[in-house]
Amino acid sequence: MPSAMSPVFTPQEIAERVAQLGARISREYADKDLLLVGVLKGAFVFLADLARSLTIPAQVDFVRLSSYQDKDHPGELVFSRDLELDPRGRHVLVVEDIVDTGRSMSKLMASLAGRGAESVRLCALIDKTERREVHVEVDFSGFRLSQGFLVGYGLDFAENHRCLPGVYKLLNPKDA
Repeated sequence: MPSAMSPVFTPQEIAERVAQLGARISREYADKDLLLVGVLKGAFVFLADLARSLTIPAQVDFVRLSSYQDKDHPGELVFSRDLELDPRGRHVLVVEDIVDTGRSMSKLMASLAGRGAESVRLCALIDKTERREVHVEVDFSGFRLSQGFLVGYGLDFAENHRCLPGVYKLLNPKDA
């Protein structure tokens, strides 16, 4: 771990919380057609562990989102990788690494609901409220934090630090 980071959640804390989330999701989605939708790139580590913790069948797909902000399309959400599986009539659980402003998740969830999903709910490893601009209900929250620039366990800074086994607060993002 680089010295410009301080531990926030250990690998053991994360593993315990993911197991708890998996058990709860398994109970709540028992006998339902569950589709896990991971948001790339950050959620891939969390989604893999979460999927393995489930005791019920589920299919997995991924989306990758881009938000183009220019004078013609401020904040327009674009799928740079869209679903391959049809969400119509299915119970969709969006799996995200961190929910921050809420903008992308609000738009993604509305899009999935508009495609005919039976239900659309959100599971996030970290529900960070510091910069929340849009109300988004995080139905399954691993951890709640108010602030901090976080890396590790899929979370990155400029594509670095995703592979750290825990979650760390980046003390000076300019130096990372």
